[in-house]
Amino acid sequence: MVGSATRVTALGRVVGRSWSTGLGVAVLAFLAIAVVYPIVAMLRRFGSDTISVTGPAIVKLVGFTVGQAALSTVLTLLVGLPLSHVLATYRLRWRSLILAAVLIPFVLPTVVVAVSVRSLLQRFGLAADGIDGSLVAILLAHVVFNVSVVVRLVSGYWSQLDPRVAEAASALGASPSRRFRRITLPLLRPAILASAAIVFLFTFTSFGVIIILGGLGRATVETEIYRFAITRNDFGSAAALAVVQAVAVAGMAVANQRLQHRLLPSNSGSQRPRVHPVGRQWIYANVVIASTLAFLLAPLVELLVRSLTVDGSFGFDHFTALTERPNVLPVSPARSLANSIGFAALAALLAGSIGTAAALVAASGSRLAQLVETAVLIPLGISAVTLGFGYLVGFTFFELRRSPILVIVAHAIIGIPFVVGAVLPALRAIDGNLLDAGSSLGASPSRVIQRVLSPLVRPAIASGAGFAAAVSMGEFGASGFLARGRSSYTAPQAIFGLIGQPGSSLQGQASALCVLLGCVIVALVVAIDRARGTSTGGWL
Repeated sequence: MVGSATRVTALGRVVGRSWSTGLGVAVLAFLAIAVVYPIVAMLRRFGSDTISVTGPAIVKLVGFTVGQAALSTVLTLLVGLPLSHVLATYRLRWRSLILAAVLIPFVLPTVVVAVSVRSLLQRFGLAADGIDGSLVAILLAHVVFNVSVVVRLVSGYWSQLDPRVAEAASALGASPSRRFRRITLPLLRPAILASAAIVFLFTFTSFGVIIILGGLGRATVETEIYRFAITRNDFGSAAALAVVQAVAVAGMAVANQRLQHRLLPSNSGSQRPRVHPVGRQWIYANVVIASTLAFLLAPLVELLVRSLTVDGSFGFDHFTALTERPNVLPVSPARSLANSIGFAALAALLAGSIGTAAALVAASGSRLAQLVETAVLIPLGISAVTLGFGYLVGFTFFELRRSPILVIVAHAIIGIPFVVGAVLPALRAIDGNLLDAGSSLGASPSRVIQRVLSPLVRPAIASGAGFAAAVSMGEFGASGFLARGRSSYTAPQAIFGLIGQPGSSLQGQASALCVLLGCVIVALVVAIDRARGTSTGGWL
């Protein structure tokens, strides 16, 4: 505790009280304009013609939203827990590769996962009309996307449990099943609940999966906000639903934060030893690994096959056709991908700047430290759809709604918490003696920041900004409200526009664009991970 206070004080002295205050005011002003103002503008859309949030139709809508999220969470736990047990218990040669493979669906955009599941179900003979509105398809896509949350949280926590408790129970004659029920499962409860809370939050606010696979028959609060605002031009009703969504998401975000704080490492100082699987253990481990990876990767493999299949034969025609603009889109798919990459770069730059400034203020111990640290978490309690709707009704001046600026700002807002989450721990881990040593040797504060502080936190900044870029490229909720013209149309929007059209050519182009977008994001994740010098485990 004393060391932490010393580090914060040293950083505060280097940054300077006036600079810390100035940065804090700038961050708070940006969040007030980019987050608070659009939410207030959205609330002003309430009117006498607004739908009743307690009406039977809305109660049914909320009921389905909660129900599909709960079912998705349970199924994700059922799929993820066996692999979590294998990774925590056994010493595996390809452990890092398995973890990386499990992570792939999670880093992909939800629209890519939805299209891949749709393609796989069609492969098994289900017509497109049978898939649209299918609860099974929605649940399948949610499980594929979220399994890595359970695997990485639970397996990591499981491997840190004190092995001596179970060993003592075994010595007293407890069977393996009894040890699991009475000892292991209660100890794992914090990790299981924390991962379940994250999965429930993701599936409750799911937009791309629902709108692609749910059709008109399987609407959630998130998709109805979009339909009321864009399709029906009923901003008042959309605002009412957005309030319901914001309250629910904020509550879940608070609950998730509390559950995360319960994930404390074992204080025994001893880590659960992994053993080489033999006999039935070997069979069990390999069956779990093979079946889980097949379940997660089969849709992506099918998507790749679909993108390379032209009239029943192999070819790259769908990829080459991406440079041409189909009648159903305002731009060519290739142009939309270029827009997404450009927006991601600018959003990462903005999120990296604001997030780093916020982290500096939070770690400096200034008067605004606690306020800034709390304020940057606000976007976690607002869904992308709600944020996009707020921008649509709030920024009506200077033709901002027709400008790609709002798309970039919205993407940056979503990415700021991830930048702070990466940079703030790195700042707090810096030894304050290093900063004091530079100052005592006569270096100016700016030189200490440039020569000492910056090299130490640069990998964390790159990591957070890289994740912000990956999120930006796959973002679909806010972009659905804001990206309209040629200069702001994004790849996820193009995928949605193509997948809803009949014809194998357009469907093939949608698959090809999904493959390219997925490859760009995976390559970005791998590049950032290698630059940090860590494994892919750090991305969750």
